[in-house]
Amino acid sequence: MTHPSRRLVIVVRADPVICGHSGEARNLAEVALTRGFDDVRLLTWPIPALQAAGLPLKPLDRLLPYSPGITVERPEPVGDYRVPDGRHLAGLTGRLVELLMEPVPTVCLSMYLVPHATVVADAVTAARAAGFAPDVLTVAKAVGSDVTNVIRSCLRDGRHGAAIALFTTFLSNDRVVAVSEYTRDEIVASAAEVDAQCGTRFAEQCRERVTISYPPIDVSAYIDLDEAAVDAALARRGLRRNEYVLYLSRVSRAKGIYDLITAYEYMRCRPQAKLVVAGTGPALEQARALAADDDRIVFLTDVDDAEKPLLMRGCAAYALPTRPEPDFVETFGIALTEKMLAGGGPVITTLTGGTGEAVDNAAIIVEPGDVHGLAAAIDRVVLDLSAAERADLERRARAHAMAFERAAVFDALFPGALRS
Repeated sequence: MTHPSRRLVIVVRADPVICGHSGEARNLAEVALTRGFDDVRLLTWPIPALQAAGLPLKPLDRLLPYSPGITVERPEPVGDYRVPDGRHLAGLTGRLVELLMEPVPTVCLSMYLVPHATVVADAVTAARAAGFAPDVLTVAKAVGSDVTNVIRSCLRDGRHGAAIALFTTFLSNDRVVAVSEYTRDEIVASAAEVDAQCGTRFAEQCRERVTISYPPIDVSAYIDLDEAAVDAALARRGLRRNEYVLYLSRVSRAKGIYDLITAYEYMRCRPQAKLVVAGTGPALEQARALAADDDRIVFLTDVDDAEKPLLMRGCAAYALPTRPEPDFVETFGIALTEKMLAGGGPVITTLTGGTGEAVDNAAIIVEPGDVHGLAAAIDRVVLDLSAAERADLERRARAHAMAFERAAVFDALFPGALRS
């Protein structure tokens, strides 16, 4: 039996989930094929499980294909209805054990600590306990909701045992990384709080070991766009260049969608610019209800990855007025950097969590929750910003966003790992 020479396994919520981190996994997988890995696996969840969870999903019939050499595996659950969520974890863990049993040098990356880091830890432990000697390097990447949802909820509810288990699993990996400096700081602060309550020593380890790995972006999908393709995409949607304000993200309260729709009522630019809300998410129906009497607000729920940069390129402004919520804080904002690469109208956002790292000095900043300030900022961009000012913002935005090019991010995340 012939085995591959090098393998990368990424355990993640992959496509079709609408999430920047599913895009991260795709980009890392594609680069891996150019870095000496001849077998790349995305280990993820069955689509029915994703649908049942209520996660926002992309159109299933228009998912972008992966390059040959990348395999998306969706292990079926193990057991019956009496083992609720554990059935899916058993499927993921069992499949990873099977891969580790093969004599193939392997890198395992888990994105989202809960539960993917647990899957990797359990699979490695099981393979070794069974007498195999997997040649494996494990990397755990903490993304936004790992901290702002899972860890923070543990601390808020006094569930210190769960927090201890999470930090122990995280730090058991060979390498531990965070998606932004903000996320790293939150990890250290949360670890210090657990230490203070429980007498553990997680914070010191996190300070010493956690490094930063920003989201990798396929810049080629956003720069040098075909302008005819932009116009054609807009025409299909009944839109015109520079005549709409774009919100393209998961539709949720924490992303500021309610603030944006409310602010649109006060905007002077309404006659010239529609508001286009592109995406799905938990607040979609409430957002539609809030906009029910406004025929200038357009909802698009079927935008795929190919259309996304075209809509970004054609807009007069891109608004993502994210705001901190108890269960979510924007820890980077991948869509912001994607938009900055695509060009078009300026980005308008808030300095919430890690968004400052995403946009640097190349965006228009408003205060979170300031509806009137948001309206005024969009009006200024659409109505008052000169061509020279727009061009300067676009130039600085693209220059900053180029730092997140996927090959450079890959090489920093896996320095010399298993490369020929």
